[in-house]
Amino acid sequence: MALVRVASTTDVPEGEARRFEVDGREVAVANLGGGQFRAIHDVCSHALAYLHEGEVDVDLETIECPKHGSTFDLSTGHPRSLPATQGVAAYRVKVEGDDILIETEDEVSA
Repeated sequence: MALVRVASTTDVPEGEARRFEVDGREVAVANLGGGQFRAIHDVCSHALAYLHEGEVDVDLETIECPKHGSTFDLSTGHPRSLPATQGVAAYRVKVEGDDILIETEDEVSA
């Protein structure tokens, strides 16, 4: 398990997602509020659109692809709605102080 600092907690506004590059990977980090952050691969498995540009639903813990509207579970990366049928990688997140860290070697899903 390798923890890598991705960003500061102030870099991602509550209810939104931002894109970061980590070890050559495009990662979308979403702020669910209350100090809760999630991280998934930033590119939609269906349409190759950037997920960080989509809407974050803090109650359902999902992010919507801005291109065709597929939603992805921010904890697992699994699609929750069509047209996407394949998931995206989800990464474990740890917050230490103001730092957002993710595990880059052990993905939650792929």
